[in-house]
Amino acid sequence: MRNRKSGYGCPEGCPVESTLDVIGGKWKGVIVYHLLDDKKRFNELRRLIPGITQRMLSLQLSELEQDGIICRKVYPEVPPRVEYSMTEFGMTLEPIITQMKEWGDKYKARMFENK
Repeated sequence: MRNRKSGYGCPEGCPVESTLDVIGGKWKGVIVYHLLDDKKRFNELRRLIPGITQRMLSLQLSELEQDGIICRKVYPEVPPRVEYSMTEFGMTLEPIITQMKEWGDKYKARMFENK
């Protein structure tokens, strides 16, 4: 695991903080969500996540790879082809990400009703 700065307010070693360190933030959960169904190339992810910059996508993918959540496979071709996929360990996040999606759908529907 990377050396991270604490900041979520949990006591040291809090498992919730550990989870948020790995998938927290604006983009990591979205990246994981898109990789759950199948491997993707870098530009596929950029198209699926239009608000993310190339630099930020690259950084987030690198961090997810360092944490063992995704795998980066480079094919020995010219031009090089790179694919990102979930690791076996990363797939253990599937129920969490799926529940987050379901909750988000309910939240959006509720907010739409209140307008």
